[in-house]
Amino acid sequence: MQVVELARALPDFAKDLRLNMSLLMNETVLSDQQKLGTLLACAHATGVRPLIAAAEADAAALLSPEAMNAARAAAAIMAMNNVYYRFTHLASNPQYRTLPARLRMNVIGAPGIDKADFELFSLAVSAINGCGACIDSHEKVLVQHGVTPEVVQAAVRLASVVAAVGATLRATA
Repeated sequence: MQVVELARALPDFAKDLRLNMSLLMNETVLSDQQKLGTLLACAHATGVRPLIAAAEADAAALLSPEAMNAARAAAAIMAMNNVYYRFTHLASNPQYRTLPARLRMNVIGAPGIDKADFELFSLAVSAINGCGACIDSHEKVLVQHGVTPEVVQAAVRLASVVAAVGATLRATA
């Protein structure tokens, strides 16, 4: 896997990231689509080009074009939503939470893949972007779809390592 190889090239101070990436890519709690879609969405969320390229290569081996597009779409739409909904959540004025967002979010309703998988990608990206309101919203939908806490945790563990690998690559570039 290219992401594992990229992580293996990290400096010694990031040894835990190397080990965690390898372990998580061998995770069996997530389906291949869940794991690679989460990886791809989170890599895009970091904006780190070598990480995105490695995740794209890994995902292309096992994901359909629709699943790859959905993962990229989750990163894109959450880049917007996480800013907007984090603002409404953090603003002291509660009126912002009552106003309509008036932002297009059609991909959330029709992602082109299983709704639960798209929600999982979106939750993982929201964890990276630090939007509690979005995390709660996506987690609620996942529970309604019967997704277990172990699956959610596995996706967020993967998101945390992808984010850390991205931060380390930016810092050492």
